Amino acid sequence: MILDRKVSLVGAPLGLGGVHPGASLGPVGLRLAGLEERVRALGLEFEDTGDIAVPDPGRVPPSDPTARYVEHIAEHCRNLRDRVESLLARGRFPLIVGGDHAVACGSVAGVARHHGAKGDRVGLIWFDAHGDMNTPTTSPSGNVHGMPLACILGHGPGVLTELAGRVPMVSPRNAVLVGVHELDKHEKELIRSSGVRIYTMREIDKMGMQRVMEEALAIACDGTVGFHLSFDVDGCDPSVAPGTGTIVPGGTDFRESHLVMESVADTGRLLSLELTEVNPILDVRNTTSEFAVGLIQSALGKLIL
Repeated sequence: MILDRKVSLVGAPLGLGGVHPGASLGPVGLRLAGLEERVRALGLEFEDTGDIAVPDPGRVPPSDPTARYVEHIAEHCRNLRDRVESLLARGRFPLIVGGDHAVACGSVAGVARHHGAKGDRVGLIWFDAHGDMNTPTTSPSGNVHGMPLACILGHGPGVLTELAGRVPMVSPRNAVLVGVHELDKHEKELIRSSGVRIYTMREIDKMGMQRVMEEALAIACDGTVGFHLSFDVDGCDPSVAPGTGTIVPGGTDFRESHLVMESVADTGRLLSLELTEVNPILDVRNTTSEFAVGLIQSALGKLIL
């Protein structure tokens, strides 16, 4: 049961993977929104392990325009991987708050390496408006926050794909994309060829979020020790989460978003949780940070009754 777990917060204030400044302030925003107090209110033990340092590229332009600042991002992700792995070894539950979504390369690497050393596979639920399945050869922008899922599944720069010591970090048959409603042309081709299961907003509209999550969780848990949830707030509709840098209208509403988290909690098989792309600079009265903290509570087992 998640409610028996000891939660350790890790701030991953990376902002080099995207283009809009402010994602690096996400951990600050959630702390100010009362994250610690609201996790403790669930009766859970909580510790804040602080933030992972972010390398400063200074004024030097990225050496590779097809994967901007990838060396700096990889350094941050290596340190995040090591922090997550050490927490799991201590029996802690890693709660990672980004930062842009490129941090997921480090988060998933830590989970996959810890459990892989024991011969276990892990699953992955990836909640996002976007596919994050671009590579340096397909990305229209070169921004690495559009590439992390591809890297986790073994496609992309070696400094990221090899972080877990195994490629891929997660088998595509145990990885699920939920909430997608914007994809790049070449990204679609990699998604189709990879075999990863994707539930777009159209399928959510037709099937309902409950059925989507039942199927998604069955895939992530099939033959695995459990799963990591990587939740990008841009998958939520801007009406409930305006403070993010890559807004796409038509995402999940308040209740659908919480149902994702409640469904995850119900399994009792959540190994670690990550929430990314909250941008306090673009937010409205800290609305998104407060919403995000509520989502984390739901994922950690908060119930209405």
